[in-house]
Amino acid sequence: MKMNKSSLKRVFAGLLTGIVNGLFGGGGGMVVVPLMKNMLGYEEKYAHATAILVIAPVCAASLVTYIVNGYFSAEVILPAAIGSVAGGLVGAELLDKLPEFWVNAVFLAVMLAAGIRMLF
Repeated sequence: MKMNKSSLKRVFAGLLTGIVNGLFGGGGGMVVVPLMKNMLGYEEKYAHATAILVIAPVCAASLVTYIVNGYFSAEVILPAAIGSVAGGLVGAELLDKLPEFWVNAVFLAVMLAAGIRMLF
């Protein structure tokens, strides 16, 4: 398989996303969406929707590594999984209905809040 410049960019984006997700236990989506938009040229909503398909296997791989290394809390998993699935369904519906401006504004607000929280 011959790798062209576009394929190499996608591999780099995937590698960076996987490293961030594995290192921080999540957050790969915060990296993959801007990479898909700015480096790969995807439209806003397409980047957000595609990020889910990129992040799912990354999260599964990270999960296996965390379980093997003993970073696992059974009493947290079920309620968090139920909430995450419900939130994912609501978020996917909102992505379909909200104008691109508001999707970008909410994404920016979440990233900004996360950054500020990490400072303090």
